[in-house]
Amino acid sequence: MSHQDKVGHTRSRCHLQDLAATLKWLLADADFAAIRFRNGCSWTPRGLVCAALIWAWSESHALTRRLAQALKVVHAMGIQQTEPAGTYQAFLKMLRTWTVPLAQALTAAFRRRMQTALRRRFRTYGFVLFGVDGSRAELPRTASNQSRFVPPERTRAKKAAKRDSCRVRAKGRRAKKAAAKKAENPQLWLTTLFHLGTGLPWSWRLGPSNSSERGHLLEMIAELVPGSLMVADAGFVGYVVWRALQAAGHHFVIRVGSNIKLLTGLDYRRRQKKGLVYLWPKGAMKQGLPPLVLRLVRIQDGAETVYLVTSVLDATRLGDEAVREIYRMRWGIELFYRHFKQTYERSELRSHTADHVELEATWSLLGLWAMMLTAEEELLKGDVPQEKISVAGTLHAFRTAIREYKSPPDPGESLRELLGLAVIDSYTRVNKASRDYPRKKQHRKIGSPQIEAVTEVEINAARNLKDQQWLRLTA
Repeated sequence: MSHQDKVGHTRSRCHLQDLAATLKWLLADADFAAIRFRNGCSWTPRGLVCAALIWAWSESHALTRRLAQALKVVHAMGIQQTEPAGTYQAFLKMLRTWTVPLAQALTAAFRRRMQTALRRRFRTYGFVLFGVDGSRAELPRTASNQSRFVPPERTRAKKAAKRDSCRVRAKGRRAKKAAAKKAENPQLWLTTLFHLGTGLPWSWRLGPSNSSERGHLLEMIAELVPGSLMVADAGFVGYVVWRALQAAGHHFVIRVGSNIKLLTGLDYRRRQKKGLVYLWPKGAMKQGLPPLVLRLVRIQDGAETVYLVTSVLDATRLGDEAVREIYRMRWGIELFYRHFKQTYERSELRSHTADHVELEATWSLLGLWAMMLTAEEELLKGDVPQEKISVAGTLHAFRTAIREYKSPPDPGESLRELLGLAVIDSYTRVNKASRDYPRKKQHRKIGSPQIEAVTEVEINAARNLKDQQWLRLTA
C-alpha cells in the first residue's frame, strides 16, 4: 500500500505527502541494490536515508530530538514495512556502518539530477565550472574530538611559531596559557568542491583542523566530470596541484600572489607570446619535469589588481572578460559556507565523539544539498537565477513541512509553493560600513606574483628536456 493510501486518503493532501513526493524525486536515481542489511534488521536502505535526511533537516537543536522527529515522519510515510529501532544509539550504529555506501549512492543520484534537471546551468563558457575552498567548524571539547581533530602539539607549535611567538612573549604568561588552551579546541576542517553554475556542492573531504586543502583537492580530482575548469583562490597554487589537474584533462583559473614565482621568455625558439608565463620550480626542473605554460590575466578590483593564471591559453576560447567573470563566480562557495554555518546553523557541530562528528557533518551536507537541489529545480521553472535563491526560505519550507507533517497545508503553503517563494527580495540595503559592528580580522594581502625573466640555466634545462611537448603549447 502506498503512503498516499496510508496517510490522509479521506482528506486533502497533507505536508507528509509533499515530503514523501520530494524524497521520492530525490532518490529516484539512487541505486541501493548492492546495499543489503543483515536479516532481521528493522531498517531498509531507503528508510535509513530518508530518516538521515530528515534528521539533518530538522530545526531542533538536540540531535536526539531531531531523530525522534525523523522517526515519526518516516514511520508515517510507510516507507518501511516495520517500525525501525527507535534509539539514538541504534540509529548512529547503522549510520556508522552504512554511511559510506549510502552517501556514494546518494551523491551519484544528486549529480545525475544536476546534469538533467539543471542542465541549462551545468555548463558555463563551454566548461563545467567548479570552485574549491576550505573552512572550519567548531566541535565540543571532548577527549574523543581532541584526539581526532586537534593536531599534535609539535605541529601546532611549528605553525604558530612565526605568527604568535612575538605577540605571546609580549603579553606574558597568561596570554601564552590562553593561546595554548585555544589551540586545543577541536575543529573540523571541511574542503568542498562546489559547482559554480548551480551553486550546489559536488564533493567534500573532512579532516582535522590542520588538514591540507590542496591534499583534499588532489583526492577529489578523480570526481570531476570531463571538461571541468577549476576556480580557486591563492591557497591552491603549486606545480603539483596544477599539473595533476592538467594531467586529468581539466583546466583552471587560479589567483596568484607573492607566494609564487612565474617566468617569462622560456620559449627559446621564438619571441615571447604576450600574456604567457611559466611555472617551473627548481624541484620540478631537477626531476626533469616540464614547465607549466600558463596565461596571466590582470583584472582590476577597485584599487586592487588581481592576478589570475589560467591553463586556457587561447584567448578566443576564454577571453580575459570571461576569466574575470568566472573568478567572480567563485564567491558562490564563500556564500555556501556562510549559509552552511550561519543559516543552517552548522558553525558548531554537536556530536561528542569523533565518529559521530563525521556522520553529523556528512549528513548535514547531504541534507543541505538535497534541499537546495529541490529548490533550484522548482525555481528554475520561473527562470529565477541561482544566486537569487534564498537558503533561509528553503529551510523554512522544509522545516514547516516536517513540523506540521500531519496537517494539510494552508492555501499557498505547500512545500512546493513555499519553495517557489524562497527568493531573495530585491530590496536595496543601505551601506552598513559605518555601523559599529565588531569587525572581522582583516585578511593578509595576497600581493602580486614574482614575475622574472628566465636565466641561462633555465633555458639550458628547457633545451635538455626529452619531452618538448610543452613547447607546442606556445606555438
